[in-house]
Amino acid sequence: MNAAYRKLIPIAFAGHPAGAVTAVRAGPKPTNARAETPELRLSVDETPVARDGRLVGSYSDVIRKVSPSVVRVNVTQRARLASAQMPDLSQVPPQLRRFFGEGMPEEPGRGPRQQGLGSGVIVTPDGYILTNNHVVDGADEVKVALQDGRELDAKVVGRDPKTDVAVLKVDAGELPAIALGDSEAIEVGDVVLAIGNPFGIGQTVTRGIVRATGRATLGLDYEDFIQTDAAINPGNSGGPLVNLRGEVVGINTAIASNSGGSEGIGFAIPIEMVRFVARQLVERGSVDRGFLGVSLDKEFAQPEARRLGMVRPVGARVEGVTRGAPAERAGLRPDDVIIEFAGRAVEDDDHLMSIVSMTPVDSVVTIIVFRERARVEVRLTVASRATFEP
Repeated sequence: MNAAYRKLIPIAFAGHPAGAVTAVRAGPKPTNARAETPELRLSVDETPVARDGRLVGSYSDVIRKVSPSVVRVNVTQRARLASAQMPDLSQVPPQLRRFFGEGMPEEPGRGPRQQGLGSGVIVTPDGYILTNNHVVDGADEVKVALQDGRELDAKVVGRDPKTDVAVLKVDAGELPAIALGDSEAIEVGDVVLAIGNPFGIGQTVTRGIVRATGRATLGLDYEDFIQTDAAINPGNSGGPLVNLRGEVVGINTAIASNSGGSEGIGFAIPIEMVRFVARQLVERGSVDRGFLGVSLDKEFAQPEARRLGMVRPVGARVEGVTRGAPAERAGLRPDDVIIEFAGRAVEDDDHLMSIVSMTPVDSVVTIIVFRERARVEVRLTVASRATFEP
């Protein structure tokens, strides 16, 4: 793997036809392996944005640093039979269907739109670019327009529909790479900026705050979204969500909207998840995720928690265990509630899936479960999901 890419996307622990791909469509890495991960070297200055406890009145310094790294992604797809291109909108929540429909046929037989538009962000000087899978899925040709006016051919290095992450590569050097931040450090109330090319009108910046973290709303396999009220519109797909240090903390990917435009509820994939996925796409062309081997209660609520002797429903309740999987070998059983995994408190089933997926295969981890009104410690070796998938 290219050395520059390795520096910006270090080893981390171990989801449309062309066109507006504006559906903007998104766990954290285990702390027990953080010490093994090299510190990320920033590509931008670390100029503080607060002095003497007072916020600076303008974000222009931050924007000047990061905007050259944000690109427009132009996608072309040759016409095919509409029936072969229709997305399965039944799997998309109703409030997002209009947004996902941008740039694709709304009805069978009407014919596909051949041009698509999204955003991306340069993460290495030699041309690796992050964007969304739905921006480039099915594309026959991808071009990237830089802020300096150049338009370059781009190769799709890899795509991961399960998180809606994709990596592009352009043949160029000394590009303005942006710094990757730490999405695990962000908190509700932090100010963030969303940058992209909404509606194809040109690069635009919007400001908002982090409204929530750990959102799972779109039905992807792995979701741990950052929710923000920074305006995200069609065309922003794949653009960066940045903090006031000029670091990417997320990749803008979806909105909840009745109108198809921003209504103040936008979602971004945390950069820790993106980093994990992107590194594997570059190195091996696919993503190898950790596997525990349990089915989880998706509706774990207060009545069930009381039955198990818990004050409130925190953690992930085990409903079943896969035969021969790490969970069975470690003695996990139905009604165990996993409340801690590899030193990290587990919030719910989606949170646990994210953590496990980004745990290195063959890692030995400690799990804390709530069983028969007591905390029980269990140790197991994480397997590769690919081993157990058909």
